Amino acid sequence: MTKTVWIINQYASTPATGMGGRHYYLARELAKLGYNVTVIAAGYHHLLREPPSLNGDIKEETLEGFQVVWLKVPKYDRAQSMWRIWNWWLFSRRLNILKKALSDKPDTILYSSPGLLAFLGARRLARFFRARLVFEVRDIWPLTLEELGGYSKYHPGIAIMQWVEDTAYRDAERVVSNLKNSFQHMISRGMKPDKFSWVPNGFSLDEVKQSALLPEQISKNIPVNKFLVGYTGTLGVANDLDTVIEAASILREEDSIAFVLVGSGQEKSRLQDLVSQKELTNVVFIDPIPKAQIQSVLSKFDACYIGLTKDPLFRFGVSPNKLFDYLYSAKPIIYAIDSGEYRPVKDAGAGYEIEPHNPEVLAQTIMRLYLASPEERKLMGESGRQEALENYEYQKLARKLAEVLFDD
Repeated sequence: MTKTVWIINQYASTPATGMGGRHYYLARELAKLGYNVTVIAAGYHHLLREPPSLNGDIKEETLEGFQVVWLKVPKYDRAQSMWRIWNWWLFSRRLNILKKALSDKPDTILYSSPGLLAFLGARRLARFFRARLVFEVRDIWPLTLEELGGYSKYHPGIAIMQWVEDTAYRDAERVVSNLKNSFQHMISRGMKPDKFSWVPNGFSLDEVKQSALLPEQISKNIPVNKFLVGYTGTLGVANDLDTVIEAASILREEDSIAFVLVGSGQEKSRLQDLVSQKELTNVVFIDPIPKAQIQSVLSKFDACYIGLTKDPLFRFGVSPNKLFDYLYSAKPIIYAIDSGEYRPVKDAGAGYEIEPHNPEVLAQTIMRLYLASPEERKLMGESGRQEALENYEYQKLARKLAEVLFDD
């Protein structure tokens, strides 16, 4: 008998509405494995680029072998809006609609954070259907709000979230996370260690095999006959790209080295101004490109940079999507993230792990790669691709998740 899983992620999206992401790929691969999969999401949240149009309280659609269900919730104008709390609460209540609205009853319900209030709604559904309940942690709340947002643990809202988090670790049959060392925090909150499984984010082999060529107007802006250090993705505060600009300034006399930053974000114009102020000619900005062209642009780089600002929460591990694209590209990686015991690039021999926010060390590492033989760099790249194929491909990750979801 075919087994059914409901994946409840208030912030889920599809390629048509947002980024797609983790649950889109996992649902697609689980469906290929023969499972009935339904992804349940809010019909509005701040991460949606094109929110779905809902005439009633619920909208169902079929996408690549699995079902997506959108629940109507209130809109809010910004992520920090108080109306977002109302959005959380009503999403949790709207989950009750699913008792009668969906024909396939779940064998397992997976509820995914960071929002916590709707876990209570997922628990009600699991009890109603006598289904296995799995709690997934993608962002550790309320700890994130305390350590980054400055909220006191005694704040009423934080106290409520803390109660829900502790309840989830207690009541869920299994706990899964894309953060490898998050179990350390979970155990401190009362989770039994044998409940935990690590299922990281990853990449779709189907997508990277269909890599699209770069348009001529993009290709012509990428320097040639130079050692290129590349970055793709959001140009935001957390990505610590000031360190890249400072490293470029240190290496400005090295005519054979250049930097290419591909993407957009709130920091882009400021970074461009910084490059102008420093009169740097070795930094090129490229506008965002479709995901299908990412491997094509990575193929032009000699090394890939990934960095994050120093954040104590990263001690539990990280799972940035660009890392897996970089690994598959078979290019050496400079990994400037302090992610505790999780050291994916160093352990795979795929490049160098360095201290974040240190432009001198970054410049030295770039020179080290530049002076390395082509054979050395090729070996690093091949090690990275092998790591990607063995541990971060979504088809394999779906099989790993299925063991957590159904565990016969």
